[in-house]
Amino acid sequence: MLATQTRSRFDAATAHLDPPLAAVDLAAFHSNAAELVRRAHGRPIRLASKSVRVRELLRLALAAPGFAGLMCYSLNEALWLHGAGVSDDLLIGYPTVDRAALQKLAADDGARAAITLMIDDPAHLDLITEVLGPGHPEIRVCLELDASWRPLAGAVHVGVRRSPVHTPAQARSLAVEVVRRPGFALVGIMSYEAQVAGLGNKPIGRPVRGLAVRWMQKRSLTELAERRALAVAAVRSVAELEFVNGGGTGSLERTAAEDAVTELTAGSGLLAPTLFDNYEHLHLRPAALFALPVVRRPTRDTATVFAGGYLASGPVGPDRVPVPYLPRGLKLNAMEGAGEVQTPLVGKAADGLAIGDRVWFRHAKAGELAERFTEFHLIDGDQVSLSAPTYRGEGRAFG
Repeated sequence: MLATQTRSRFDAATAHLDPPLAAVDLAAFHSNAAELVRRAHGRPIRLASKSVRVRELLRLALAAPGFAGLMCYSLNEALWLHGAGVSDDLLIGYPTVDRAALQKLAADDGARAAITLMIDDPAHLDLITEVLGPGHPEIRVCLELDASWRPLAGAVHVGVRRSPVHTPAQARSLAVEVVRRPGFALVGIMSYEAQVAGLGNKPIGRPVRGLAVRWMQKRSLTELAERRALAVAAVRSVAELEFVNGGGTGSLERTAAEDAVTELTAGSGLLAPTLFDNYEHLHLRPAALFALPVVRRPTRDTATVFAGGYLASGPVGPDRVPVPYLPRGLKLNAMEGAGEVQTPLVGKAADGLAIGDRVWFRHAKAGELAERFTEFHLIDGDQVSLSAPTYRGEGRAFG
């Protein structure tokens, strides 16, 4: 009954709009924000903008108690968000080699006070100095510590390939290099445990894999907590730090338990894409949806919708495809999947669909849905309260 009511509410709220369209259920969005804050146990949450990519949604989240600052995915994005007054505390999550953006940063005193660049190699410092010249104004930087797990004396790598700085000694060495160079201020240290925060520990229909993932995550976090604390202490012996950032939607409460960490990062959990259905400890509500219109009825148990091939990045697999959500009882046709111009859906619910009806889908990842649509329609109750442009709709491309 709840699913029918929800579908009816979404249909009614967007009846004046032609699909394909994307929408965000604000009730679910705010519920998820409260759940993330609860799991953070008092640690402030830095909002990952790449997982949202809609300025109005960023503002809504930052207005909620428990959220503070942004983690951006490019310097150009951070400059734009700062200029728009979205935040005055912006950490770039990845190193930048964007020369034009660096020059803009150096020329803007307000932006330089608000924006912190990410580094993990002296070569990043070299490039910044090359672009801005010797004697450049002070640039805030954050050191990234690799959070991957390397058991068996490093013979195995579990996690993502990010920073080459893995040990406390390497972290201190880079910190010394930053401090000795004029024009740089080392203000933070960051690490992202992707093998925990970004990997579901209870994959649907794969109980054995779930056991293996949970075993790995427990041991990985134990190792990381000790190494991160030592690395933070080593860096603090060189420079006074404003923040130590860690975690992600999938690991908030566990990272919050570490004394060395002062703040967390999350973003995807606000929209609750399908990848987060595979976590045993998350209780989130699907907030971001997209609707496609039924354009064909080739058989009684098949309804074909327009477009739909909105695949998520990452390793190719069934967990990266969009999932029909409402009405219940639909699934992708195994032979065709989600297509470029049409997507056949099969199941008992197909018999009740007519040409022109809508099927509501969920995307596998949060931010990437915003790359498919120029606006998100924010649904409050049974009506659209605002049609907010996405980054794509704003005409912005952030490399």
